[in-house]
Amino acid sequence: MPNREQPKPWLNYRVNLFIDNSKLEGAPVIMDSSYTFQNIFGKLEYENYMGSLRTDFTMLKPGLIHKANGGYIIFQVEDLLTNPACYENLKRILRVKEISIDNSLEQRNAMVMISLKPEPIPLDLKVILIGNAEIYHSLLNMDPDFRKLFKIKVEFADDAPRTDENIVKLSRFVHGFCEQENLPHLDKNAMARIVEYASRLANDKTKLSTKFNELSQIITEAGTWAQLSRSKIVTEDFINKAIDEKMQRVKKYDEKYSEMIQDNTLLISTSGYEIGQINGLTIMSTGEFSFGKPAKITVSTFVGKSGIINIEREVSLSGSTHSKGVLILNGYIGELFAQDIPLSLSASICFEQLYNGVDGDSASSTELYALLSSLSEVPINQAIAVTGSVNQKGEVQPIGGVNEKIEGFFQVCKTRGLDGSHGVMIPIQNVKNLNLSNEVVEATKNNMFHIYAVSTIEEGIEVLTGVPAGKRDKTGNFPAGTINYLAYEKLKKYANISKKME
Repeated sequence: MPNREQPKPWLNYRVNLFIDNSKLEGAPVIMDSSYTFQNIFGKLEYENYMGSLRTDFTMLKPGLIHKANGGYIIFQVEDLLTNPACYENLKRILRVKEISIDNSLEQRNAMVMISLKPEPIPLDLKVILIGNAEIYHSLLNMDPDFRKLFKIKVEFADDAPRTDENIVKLSRFVHGFCEQENLPHLDKNAMARIVEYASRLANDKTKLSTKFNELSQIITEAGTWAQLSRSKIVTEDFINKAIDEKMQRVKKYDEKYSEMIQDNTLLISTSGYEIGQINGLTIMSTGEFSFGKPAKITVSTFVGKSGIINIEREVSLSGSTHSKGVLILNGYIGELFAQDIPLSLSASICFEQLYNGVDGDSASSTELYALLSSLSEVPINQAIAVTGSVNQKGEVQPIGGVNEKIEGFFQVCKTRGLDGSHGVMIPIQNVKNLNLSNEVVEATKNNMFHIYAVSTIEEGIEVLTGVPAGKRDKTGNFPAGTINYLAYEKLKKYANISKKME
């Protein structure tokens, strides 16, 4: 056996500088990407000595909590929750306001240990958890300690007002990002294009998106294209190329849908006039990419008392919001036409060739136009597609995804040949959300494509049919020949038939 090492008494007087804040200005702010237990809460190291593990106070190592003591520590809550022991211990030390080195994990080791139990250190710490709303509400509902320990909630806005000051701040971010990534800098036209793209992401031309990760992806790709072209600066063309390339990589389903429309597998009319038939606009999402495409909506009306039948709902393909939108049509029709006659109507509404379900009320105004067309027997212009929800008073309400919907119908019309008759009808409130591609803007300027903004059903039906909607006069009658007059006469006829059949 080797001779046992003689203890050296002077070693007990060594200093273990646990935390050094001598060069720190202000309170410490700690962030890290390693969320292991020992990295967060510190550890006690050991050395092997003659078959046993031994340690001393110089082997005490601090964790992130010790380094942040007296200041702030920031965690990504999703990463923190992947290690439940870390989350539970964090709550414990926040409750007792003390932090100690926990070596309980090492005690399970089969080797003999000579260990220490350091005294706990008083804790004065602010903990910031960063995560999404889903995680926040899950913790709020499932963890009673969460509400007590984390009392302040701060929500980060997804957008900011599009002011000169914020545009300058965005430009500074872009400049700093290019410096950090060693990318060519943007010229003024390229920066203006980034501002437009930020507004597009915010879905509002009066705002800028704060989703800097998506903006940085475009800047990085545009910078790479510039470097490949041996350009010292990033121009607007490189930004456009980066945006186009990003869309091309994820638009497989969009192209497939377009092919089905082109070869008439999906029946979409973009010319002529039809009764009780209209092109609605839908949004389809494939994760990070959304695209708009037209969907044929048809309405059939006949004698009966079933009211408006939503075929999608009958076969469980209608979401609750869409079903609500269809039921609203009953209220509008009843108030407008059934004040002096009973509403004896059966009407079926269907999204043709749509088999994966439909939700949202953005097609409710579209369905109402087709219903009025079927009742009045006045045909609708198939060159105009429609989006927008409606309330029981006939007011057209704003919807989401207006840019994607317009561009989707534009591509269909462009493929078949623009002739100046094509267009899209949107709610007037969505005008501020318009941030369309240059191709659509140019076609609109040249009167080859049109965007109609309406605020009421009366305005919309006149655009679609070219026939006045008609309002009741002092005697309560609609002007002859108007849409409402013809629809009222049809409903009066239905009411008389139903009365005779009773």
